Amino acid sequence: MSINYLNRAVRSGAVILAAWLFSLGTALAMPPIQHWQTGNGARVYYVPAPELPMVDIRVVFAAGSAHDADLPGLASMTNHLLDKGAAGLSANDIAARLEGLGAELGSGALRDMAWISLRSLSDAALFEPALEVLQQVLGKPDFHKRDFQRDRERTLVSLREDEQSPSTIAGYRFYRAVFGEHPYATRPVGDEASLKRMTLKDIRAYYEKYYVAGNAVIAIVGDVDRKAAEHLAQRVAGALRDGKPAPDVPVVASLGDASEERISHPSTQTHVRMGAPGMHRGDPDYFPLYVGNHILGGSGLVSRLNEEIREKRGLSYSVYSYFSPMAQDGPYIFGLQTRNDQVDEALEVMHATLKTFHAEGPTEQELVSAKKNITGGFPLRVDSNSKIVEYLAMIGFYKLPLDYLETFNARVEAVTREQIRDAFRRRVPLGNMATVIVGGED
Repeated sequence: MSINYLNRAVRSGAVILAAWLFSLGTALAMPPIQHWQTGNGARVYYVPAPELPMVDIRVVFAAGSAHDADLPGLASMTNHLLDKGAAGLSANDIAARLEGLGAELGSGALRDMAWISLRSLSDAALFEPALEVLQQVLGKPDFHKRDFQRDRERTLVSLREDEQSPSTIAGYRFYRAVFGEHPYATRPVGDEASLKRMTLKDIRAYYEKYYVAGNAVIAIVGDVDRKAAEHLAQRVAGALRDGKPAPDVPVVASLGDASEERISHPSTQTHVRMGAPGMHRGDPDYFPLYVGNHILGGSGLVSRLNEEIREKRGLSYSVYSYFSPMAQDGPYIFGLQTRNDQVDEALEVMHATLKTFHAEGPTEQELVSAKKNITGGFPLRVDSNSKIVEYLAMIGFYKLPLDYLETFNARVEAVTREQIRDAFRRRVPLGNMATVIVGGED
């Protein structure tokens, strides 16, 4: 019954949500983000959303693979085991309790961060036991040996399967080419050697160091007022030991020279990744680079790269580019797949298109169209509480301005052609990109 109630609640909020999105799209005020810190050091970000009887909580830690040290995959494995058993409850017990309450628990780990999330109805009879499960998973994970061994074996099987995918190979080899010895270079899921060396002692030590209140950001969106949100945040943070923030991720060095790696693989399509370190969260060049890339390769079928490579020459069905900003400069990635016999021509056109954009920047019409596309589509990126809580967690984790969402469209509109050209000239190299090519065997 609670699950049906949840579905009805979501549907009943559609009109209210649409009105809120309209106000956001027309630059009217959205509910301001509120911020405070718990007594044991967790940073809290909160937006009230009383229209729907739901609460979304996302607890984020600086506990991603950038902190794996000499055991790639440690962050991912630690996070994955949290809900496999906690406070004496098995994974099946946890799943059954949440299902009976109509609640959802989520988790994940990337290069910068790891998180645990809870979505529940706000009715106390349903929310309280769901919150208790979250507290147990956060504060009392069991880390049973059998769960660790099973999940490690599943990950090893997955890694072996990945070796059959040219796209996956191109992706992780690209990160290695761009980041070298930097922690961002390793795969978040790890590799076979590190997984086989990993022990439960390593898992527990990682958890005890990084899953602490002083290293946590708590994002809350939903049907709770400020006083209740403060109490809720304190309860979530209270499930954790105090602890300290994780050390900063090392600065990413620029690439010294261009490189190219060709990896033979039995496939009819060749997969290409090209790029270099790009930008970080809060980067002063974020908006010129973001808008510029939307024109160059980030806007799908209407991008310059798509026009030159797919439409004019039929060299690729899919071609794209995007920035992936992180705590330090994440990668700027160009990607395509093409027939094996067309890869060199496609690469030549990609280089030529970037060179022209680098020199001339966008046209006025391209800029106007890009701004309309970005600002017009922005409401769809925050069209649910679950998406908003992800933004809150991102804003809190990277310490972005609290008005980030409110001012996003205005900052896009303020970007000029000259700012784009200047940013690309300074930040996007022409002669020292890393290129990884996987394929070539029919």
